[in-house]
Amino acid sequence: MAALRPLVKPKIVKNRTKKFIRHQSDRYVEIKRNWRKPRGTDNSIRRRFKGQILMPNIGYGSNKKTKHMLPSGFWKFLVHKVKELEVLLMCNKSYCAEIAHNVSSKNRCGKSSPAGHQSHQSQCQAA
Repeated sequence: MAALRPLVKPKIVKNRTKKFIRHQSDRYVEIKRNWRKPRGTDNSIRRRFKGQILMPNIGYGSNKKTKHMLPSGFWKFLVHKVKELEVLLMCNKSYCAEIAHNVSSKNRCGKSSPAGHQSHQSQCQAA
């Protein structure tokens, strides 16, 4: 059976693909790369001097129409029970099922088979 295609697949534009790194994380091993806002009074990054590391702000946000959209063009819908799959029947062109992390492997097999019969696309979350 062929995979489902989304009803609409707009081009997803990411305003920034590089990670924001912490100030001086490249200089010291003990400072991790995870972003922390600089709070010093004379900090050149907080003051937005030219040529410095960029800080994250609201302007880097995603487009409202493509926010949280997967590259396939679907949005994720977290499924805990088989009955929740029936909800996806009405909107199976825009949402795909993702089986929740706390669902056992026995129940995963039971959930994936009706999903295949009802022409749903399911993505198993890596445990």
